[in-house]
Amino acid sequence: MDARDFIKIGMSAERLLVVPPERTVGHFVKGMPLVYATPMMILEMEMTSSEAIRAALQPGWITVGTEVNVRHLAATPVGATVRTTACVIAVERRVIRFEVEAFDGARKIGDGRHARGLVNYGSFTKRFGGLEKQP
Repeated sequence: MDARDFIKIGMSAERLLVVPPERTVGHFVKGMPLVYATPMMILEMEMTSSEAIRAALQPGWITVGTEVNVRHLAATPVGATVRTTACVIAVERRVIRFEVEAFDGARKIGDGRHARGLVNYGSFTKRFGGLEKQP
C-alpha cells in the first residue's frame, strides 16, 4: 500500500476542545496549576492529524503516530477553548507528515510537525497477540 495513491498534500482537519481539569498539569502533578498539559496538547494534535486523513484510508488500514516535534508556547487555563489544526505537508510511501498548530482564541499556544505511519491493522494487531477490534 502506497499512501501517495490516496493521501494528498493539503488534506486538513480541525478539532475544538474545552480544556477540562483532567487535561491539566495540576491534574497529574500535585501543587501545579490547572493549565493545559503539553502531552494533552500533543494528543489533540495527533488526533487531529488522524482525522485529516481517516476518510481516505483504505479498508483495513490505519495510521499510528511515529514522530512528534512540537513547541508548547503558552499556558491555557481550564475552561478555555483550544482549536487544534493539522494539515498534510508531505506524503511518502508509508509516512504522512503534518504541520500542526493549537490556538487559544487568536493566540497560538503550540505548533510543530507530526508524522503518522500507514499500517495494516490485521498485521499490526497480529504482532501483539490480537488487540481490540478496529473501531
